[in-house]
Amino acid sequence: MPITDKPPTIIALLHGPDQPGLVARVSSWIFERGGNILHADMHRDAEAGVFFQRVEWIPPGNDPATDADAFREMGENLGMSVKTALSGESPRIVVFVSKIDHCFHDIILRWKAGELQGDIVAVFSNHSELAEATKGYGLPFHHIPASGSKPEVEAEQLGLLRECRPELIVLARYMQILSKNFLHRAGCPIINIHHSFLPAFAGARPYHLAYERGVKIIGATAHYVTAQLDEGPIIQQEVTHVTHRNSVADLERKGRDLEKIVLAQAVRWHLEYRLLIYNNKTVVFD
Repeated sequence: MPITDKPPTIIALLHGPDQPGLVARVSSWIFERGGNILHADMHRDAEAGVFFQRVEWIPPGNDPATDADAFREMGENLGMSVKTALSGESPRIVVFVSKIDHCFHDIILRWKAGELQGDIVAVFSNHSELAEATKGYGLPFHHIPASGSKPEVEAEQLGLLRECRPELIVLARYMQILSKNFLHRAGCPIINIHHSFLPAFAGARPYHLAYERGVKIIGATAHYVTAQLDEGPIIQQEVTHVTHRNSVADLERKGRDLEKIVLAQAVRWHLEYRLLIYNNKTVVFD
């Protein structure tokens, strides 16, 4: 579901050892080929000595893919890791969900409204409750119950994913742990929304734990999924204040609002190529 019909721009994300003249070399390369820079942002990790940059430009000709390849080669020759994309691309997305539906509805409605530069192609669930809602959105629904053994369940999911060919998986409160084997074979990044301000109160019942601890803020965290449970690179977080007057139900209600906003922002940044992962952290060019 593309957002606009404008000619594609080239977006490049690069990082590597800091060295004098990197910004000048990048901008000069684009200028000398007749490109017009629309946006450029950079960050230097002074402690690690690593340079990060996101640059977006209008290429001069009718073959932006060739220009993107040439830029990637130039950046690699400078010792940088480089990823390029075209703004008109619409990555394929699969949404995983259980029974809790607020993030599921929110992410699909934002996609329907054209807020997300991607194409949701299917919904996977270990429960059947959201089958009709999914069909109402015009999307395929794949029900894979978690009642079987984990290897069997994941093998079925992976078989369906090969057919869907996703470039991003979004866990919209899926509430299941994905194995290391699944993460390796899925073949694309996976973004999860956790109903806690990680690393505080990791696990399945963070609102109950927060209530028992008497905290004064609660939060939500969107992160990339890794084999280490709830420890993947954090993309976005938000918090809200609570008091001793709030029940667990109040914390859950307040948290649902945060979860929707945080997940949507993380997915949007990913689809707009605004994220660089480095040392289990993210650099966000927002």
